[in-house]
Amino acid sequence: MALALAGLAVGVVAGLIVLPGGLQRLTSGTALTSIGKATVGGPFSLVDHHGRRVSDEDFRGRLMLVYFGFTYCPDVCPTGLQVMAAAIDKLGAKGKDVVPILITVDPERDTPEALARYVPSFHGRLIGLTGSPAEIEAVSRAYRVYYRRVKDEASSQPYTIDHTSIIYLMGRDGQFITHFTHATPPDTMAAAIAKAL
Repeated sequence: MALALAGLAVGVVAGLIVLPGGLQRLTSGTALTSIGKATVGGPFSLVDHHGRRVSDEDFRGRLMLVYFGFTYCPDVCPTGLQVMAAAIDKLGAKGKDVVPILITVDPERDTPEALARYVPSFHGRLIGLTGSPAEIEAVSRAYRVYYRRVKDEASSQPYTIDHTSIIYLMGRDGQFITHFTHATPPDTMAAAIAKAL
């Protein structure tokens, strides 16, 4: 075994010496750079929890903190929404320039009325958005969100939704800035949002 490891080490060193530029590439310390922008987000037209049709254009000039979830979600969604609310509250007066948004991935059950009962329990400014299945599919695709209806044997509900659990921070122009998970500490989220304000 020791002989095999020694042979492997000699082979790696020989390869770095023999291959043109091998050692230089390994030790150059050149950082890789990324070009372009993340293709996350885009135009949408949905119905808010007051029954009004709204679009992404209605939020221009403010940051959007966007989460995809559903009202019957037992744990991850409430946690994500609580983190969002706590982060916005930590921003104090600056938080007024941030719009927290829940876009449902369960339009069948999450009507405007259902969202109106749900969203105020997390934050007074949280906006719940729903739409037709086609509209939800389109906005989910734009934000690169996965969701799928599945049978939940452990629940009294006929189904649950498996879905991406990411919180997106979108700029005043609607462009993607960064993302968080539901496990991000509110202080960390608030600090990142404050940099973008």
